[in-house]
Amino acid sequence: MSFVTRALSVAAAAVLVTSLAAAPAQAIEISPPGANDWSCKPTAEHPYPVILVPGTFESMEKNWSTLSPYLKSAGFCVFALNYGETNGVYATAPVAESAQELSPFVDAVRAATGAKKVDLVGHSQGGMMPRYYMGFLGGAKYVHQLIGIAPSNHGTEGVIVPPPGFIEDPDYTALGCAACADQQAGSAFIQKLNSIGDTVAGPSYTVISTVYDEVVIPYNSQFLDGPARQVTNITIQDKCPTDLFEHDQTPNDPVVHQIVAHALGQASGPGDPAYQPSCI
Repeated sequence: MSFVTRALSVAAAAVLVTSLAAAPAQAIEISPPGANDWSCKPTAEHPYPVILVPGTFESMEKNWSTLSPYLKSAGFCVFALNYGETNGVYATAPVAESAQELSPFVDAVRAATGAKKVDLVGHSQGGMMPRYYMGFLGGAKYVHQLIGIAPSNHGTEGVIVPPPGFIEDPDYTALGCAACADQQAGSAFIQKLNSIGDTVAGPSYTVISTVYDEVVIPYNSQFLDGPARQVTNITIQDKCPTDLFEHDQTPNDPVVHQIVAHALGQASGPGDPAYQPSCI
């Protein structure tokens, strides 16, 4: 078995073959454009492979259909995964269990690329869940930077609404979407996640938020506390006041693409808070 084949077999164990668009028995795993080329080798300019982590109810194919090819064309090695499937829907399992699926995927990417560390880019739950991996599962030593796009770092005071047909039981947050319950502000999970502080030693953190977020609210609850050398919090509208992107579509925002790529280009530390993207 080749080196890459072994890495692929580890990665396969970390992801599930279901999707939002089809019943589990019919589903196949589909990567977004530009992602999961297991022969990709990081360059001196971009030494850290990038792992894209979807949000609640999202597949990697849907969540990263625009950012993945954007980063690939910029010269990054890009990888993505699905995780946390329940009831045929991704990213709905308990967040702590999903973090346990991220761990072997990171290991597989490191093995395939030869990189000691990776950069993680996550949307919503996907921007928060890696913090559990880093803080409680020993992942901090393998992460160079975590970039959260509208992440649920301190939970939400709003209601996480499931997609149509997800589950008929009105108490879906308890029965069908454990991740939804975990992401409520004040939940036992959120309390544990932040009991060790917003950051851990080692990785850098960049948070990108929109004032029009209607899911993770208030939007500034997404921000992380930490020294400037380790943490940068960015509000999109401080850079581009007329940008109207809301929560679900932030990964497709051209302004967000630029901020993410710039942050990933930092040799050390988080994204530069003074960076000004082109307002499109």
